[in-house]
Amino acid sequence: MQYIRETHWPDEVPPELPDEQLLAQIEEGHGIQLPAGLREFLLHVGDVERARLEPVTVTDESADTYLPELTAIAWDQGVPRDLIVLCEDEGDFYLVRPDGTVVFWSCIRTGGFTEDRWESVWDWARKEWLRL
Repeated sequence: MQYIRETHWPDEVPPELPDEQLLAQIEEGHGIQLPAGLREFLLHVGDVERARLEPVTVTDESADTYLPELTAIAWDQGVPRDLIVLCEDEGDFYLVRPDGTVVFWSCIRTGGFTEDRWESVWDWARKEWLRL
């Protein structure tokens, strides 16, 4: 996690980190269940901004990375309702399954799931987000 924190763009003012209370309010208020790995990610590095990909955030409702809004958009595009958005990428979505694995949904290329898979949010961060 420290490595991720060190990659934050220095010119950007980071959003606030959420706490457990805020995450519980989001779950209750928006009818979503955050998988454990996504919860941990948001609590520890949910304020880091870097590169082209921007994972979801939860502390600023007006941000274009606001998790409840992006998840609603993904669901409207046909994403199954048990999946939660981790990151939006030009109309496509990295999604977290209830078991914590991450999958890729391409609205543009396939209109559904691709073969891309990651074992966890942290695996996705290491192999996809931080490599850019």
